[in-house]
Order: sequence, then C-alpha cells, then structure tokens
Amino acid sequence: MLWRKPMQLLSDPFVVMMALLAVLILGLAKGGFSGLGALATPVLALALAPTRAAALLLPVLLVQDVVSVWSFRKTWDRWIVARMLPGAAIGVGLAAWFAASVDESQVMLLLGSITLSFGLYRLWLGRGGRLIAASDSPGWIGTLFGIATGFTSQIAHAGGPPFQMWVTPRRLPHQIFVGTSSITFAAINWMKVPSFILLGSFDRQVLIASALLMPFAIVSTLVAVALIRRLDSMRFYSLIYALMILLGAKLVWDGLSA
Repeated sequence: MLWRKPMQLLSDPFVVMMALLAVLILGLAKGGFSGLGALATPVLALALAPTRAAALLLPVLLVQDVVSVWSFRKTWDRWIVARMLPGAAIGVGLAAWFAASVDESQVMLLLGSITLSFGLYRLWLGRGGRLIAASDSPGWIGTLFGIATGFTSQIAHAGGPPFQMWVTPRRLPHQIFVGTSSITFAAINWMKVPSFILLGSFDRQVLIASALLMPFAIVSTLVAVALIRRLDSMRFYSLIYALMILLGAKLVWDGLSA
C-alpha cells in the first residue's frame, strides 16, 4: 500500500505527482467540467491514506469556494440551501465518526465504493438513465439528500450526485442552480474543517502542501476555461467516468486486500 508518513509528504515524488494531478482535477471541475472533482480524492488516495488525501485537498477547496461564492452571491435559492444544510451537518458528523472508528482500509473500501458508484451513475445518466427525486418533493426529502451529500462530501469531496438528484428536477435557472450549488458546498466544506482537526489530519505537512498547491489550482482553473471550449465534452466525460470506475475498483480491491 502506497500510504506515506507525514514527514515524507513533501519529499516523495509520487505524492507530489498525485497531489498535482488531484489539484488539476479540482481546477478543471471549478473551471466548468462539472462532476470531475469527485475524482480528485481517489487519485490522491493512491499515494496517501484517504483521510489525509481529503484533508490536503480541503484547504484548496475552501480557497476556490471564496471565488465561486462571491461570483454567485446574488443568485442562489435560499429555501433549498436551508433544507439541505441541516442534513448535510448530520452526514458530515456520521462520516467523521465512521472515519474515526474504523481503520484506513475500511475508509479506502468506502472511498472506492463511492468512486465506483459515482462513475457508474454518471455513465448511466449519459445514456439517458434517471434516478432523481420528484420536482415537488417536500423539504424533508431535501434534508435526507443533504445527509447523503454531507456524508459523501466528508469521505471523498464527492457530494455532487445526491445534491443533483434532489435539486436538478426543480429546473432552476442556470445561474441560480450554480449559485445554490456553490453556496451549499462552501458551507459543507467549512462544516468539515472541525472534523478533520479532531481526526488529526491537518498537521503541519498537510497545511504546507495545501498552501503550495493553491497557485497551481488557480492556474488549472484558468486552463479549464480555455479547454472546455475546444474539447468534445461527451467523449471527454465518458473517458473520465470510465477511468473513475477503474480507479474505484482498484481502491475497493486495495481496501479488501489490506
């Protein structure tokens, strides 16, 4: 298993390479490649224990959230956010308890399962499948989806699918949908900070590495904006989600064989 001790974090070329790739993925996701961000934590988990991988990426996400929240501060649905965040807080707490109560191999197994399921779900959607809540579902249903959103976000920074399942059927205007997503996940990311502190994941090496990676995150976001205008998005996404399935299967195997 390629997990690294804290003092080796900045000196290990493999960790650095995987960290750069993970941050590039986050930058692409923020730059317009929606759904791609769920691949970042699993990629970094090839080099670090899952909780440390998620902890290293969280400060990068918090900085990126500042830009997105400011950009969409006037276009978001307060009712949806108010219904989802209480559930999200419960989900974050449950996931933190899970991570603190089991060994890393079980967290790896869960991370792989989430990654594999996400990849299969997105490929299924791309072929016309649907698994969504009714457009008129009550607010308490949104709270339940919020629990799933918080849980998967805490484990893998991959809360997008449950959020989309409840919010997409409401057919919000594009700007309001993006703004609602930005506000919701910015709040959830801040909810995750205390749990990572309590888990001991925010050590000095992780915070230094996160700070060094932030400029690269900004550059990769700008690159994504340019790339999205040139690529065949359908073919690109199919390739990415197929890769996600393979990576998820590998992490499941690693978790079972540890």
